[in-house]
Amino acid sequence: MGLTTTKKELGTSKSHLFTSKFVLVCVASLFFSASYNMLIPELPSYLSAMGGAEYIGLIIALFTLTAGLSRPFSGKLTDTIGRKPVLLFGAFVCVACGVLYPVLTTVYGFLLLRLFHGFSTGFTPTAASTYVSDVVPANRLGEAMGIQGIAFSTGLALGPALGSLIKLHFNYSVLFYCSSLIALLAALLMVNLRETLIEKQAFKIRLLRISKDEIIAKEAFPAAVVTFLAYVAFGVILTLIPDWTEAVGFENKGVFFIVFTLTSLLVRVVAGRLSDIYGRTSIILYGLGLLCLGLLVIAFFATSTGLLVGAGIYGLGMGIVSPGINAWTIDLSIPGHKGKAIATMFIALEAGIGLGALLSGWYYHEKLERIPIVMYACALLSICGIFYIIWLNHQRKMENS
Repeated sequence: MGLTTTKKELGTSKSHLFTSKFVLVCVASLFFSASYNMLIPELPSYLSAMGGAEYIGLIIALFTLTAGLSRPFSGKLTDTIGRKPVLLFGAFVCVACGVLYPVLTTVYGFLLLRLFHGFSTGFTPTAASTYVSDVVPANRLGEAMGIQGIAFSTGLALGPALGSLIKLHFNYSVLFYCSSLIALLAALLMVNLRETLIEKQAFKIRLLRISKDEIIAKEAFPAAVVTFLAYVAFGVILTLIPDWTEAVGFENKGVFFIVFTLTSLLVRVVAGRLSDIYGRTSIILYGLGLLCLGLLVIAFFATSTGLLVGAGIYGLGMGIVSPGINAWTIDLSIPGHKGKAIATMFIALEAGIGLGALLSGWYYHEKLERIPIVMYACALLSICGIFYIIWLNHQRKMENS
């Protein structure tokens, strides 16, 4: 029995899905997601007001840079010191950043905070997905990932809408402090979780030494490739959609995220359950097709209606792809190294989001007519993901024949 033994591996997990542990980690995920996503719609205008309009692409890129770089550490720590400490670390990073944004009011101070803020998503989601896989039945893993994704996506939807509402009626400082408060609520919920890693180690500095073999879980590489291709577009959306939303006539820059998340919520549980029955890649293919279609609608119909319809279709696609990829990653993982596999998938996710944000921000340069071109390019990447999965399935059939 290794250091990464969990209660599920000892045979103490329950057969039903909705345990107190599962519900608590889902609610904590909702608050955590809302705490940092509520800032997203207002940060481009905040940075521009400070004189940093040319750095808009770095708002998401810097955040995802540290998130991606920290994944190998969060994966290793999740598998050694436990799920709970890693969950809490990410939440407290959000608490600290919400307090510091109103203090560091220069462009470079802001960019430094975005860099630091990325540690939050580098740690908490890795531990949350691993924790969920510990406390749910294996034959309902896809369904569980869908439900946990609903919680996270609800924060993704409510956060931007709430953030824009606060900014409309108050100011940026109030927005930042509210973000910190919501992150604190998430941390308080996480404190009440029971650790699922039985034979855990005490934290030591040497655990932060990462060898080459500990950076990437090779077994999770197929899921990581699809994740990267799917999430480049999300980085673009986080960066450009606030301006595009305003350009087509909406005052609340969070409206896209509301529609996107509502449609995502509609299919997550069903999509996760179908992936348990029919296989992960079969379901992910449909999701990638919908991502492509949603991006094409947003690009082709440069209207408020086009934005809403495109957001809805894109949300359906993400609602199918996200739980499927999460469950697929755990299916591919080696027992005792789930955290490492999930961290690998999240490295690809952050790389996709960061690259999408950086390149789109660089190309956009506040020229609205360039946004549809970027959306078309992202649709092409979704098509690449479809062909990659088809190739994987063909290779698998050839090996089994």
